[in-house]
Amino acid sequence: MISLRYHVISTAAVFLALAVGVVLGSTTLSRTLLAGLSTENSDLGTEVAELEAERAALNNQLAESDSFAATIGPMAVRGALDKRTVVIITTPDARPEDRDGIAELVKSAGGIVTGQVTLSDAFGDQSRAAELKEIATRLLPAGVQLPTATDPGTLAGGLLGPVLLISKEDNKPQASAEETAAALSGLADGGFLKATPDLKPAQLAVILTGGANGGDAAGDRAATIARFATQVDRSGAGAVLAGGRGSADGTGAIGVVRVDTAATSVLSTVDNADTPAGRVVTVLALVEQLDGQSGRYGTAGTAQGVAPGAPQE
Repeated sequence: MISLRYHVISTAAVFLALAVGVVLGSTTLSRTLLAGLSTENSDLGTEVAELEAERAALNNQLAESDSFAATIGPMAVRGALDKRTVVIITTPDARPEDRDGIAELVKSAGGIVTGQVTLSDAFGDQSRAAELKEIATRLLPAGVQLPTATDPGTLAGGLLGPVLLISKEDNKPQASAEETAAALSGLADGGFLKATPDLKPAQLAVILTGGANGGDAAGDRAATIARFATQVDRSGAGAVLAGGRGSADGTGAIGVVRVDTAATSVLSTVDNADTPAGRVVTVLALVEQLDGQSGRYGTAGTAQGVAPGAPQE
């Protein structure tokens, strides 16, 4: 007969065997698993190293391309803007090096930069839109018709366009010296812009912005600049809205323009002005504007090509 003591010992032996089996099995499994993870980790390390090498090679190619564009750019635009005048308008997020690069290329093209206007953060601040609209309406030069649209960007463009650009019909100023001074002073006193003291009206304008807007009301700020640039274009012989990476996104000024067929029919856009090649294209787009044409250029998906005359994508 099986005694209680024998039953307890047998049961304990079974559990002990199970425990030993689990330990031995898990140890073998762990070694197999660790070996597999080690191999996988090694493979991943090799893949990362290859990707880093590929990225370094691509960066070198990009640097070489930028260097080539910077070198060949002045020759590519030589004489293209002979004796033409250009005013440069920048938004708060525009890079000074992009502005200076475009200005130098305009000069290389035979053009003359008549001055620069720097818009402030207040220009796109929706809480100050009513103030901007009031100034634009009050200081509109005599004989200049107010735009039918009532948004702050369009109204500001309706004021600054005739002040900063000469008439495309007769190449004469559209505002008197006194009206120009009053408009610029009113906007400067309101904290909306700063202008160089020797500013003179020009035939063409470059509106230079940065990338995509961020934070609250990002879309509204982008729309203000987009509509401002479009109205400036309509005020003279032409304008180009140029920006850097992200400017063609939904919260970028160029992105807003490119979904508006009425705007793209008159205003040229360049979405890679933060590169030497993009700055060259900006000057070429100014030349195109003189011929009454417009285009969407750059590397974003909404661009029609890399430059005027290049095959369309």
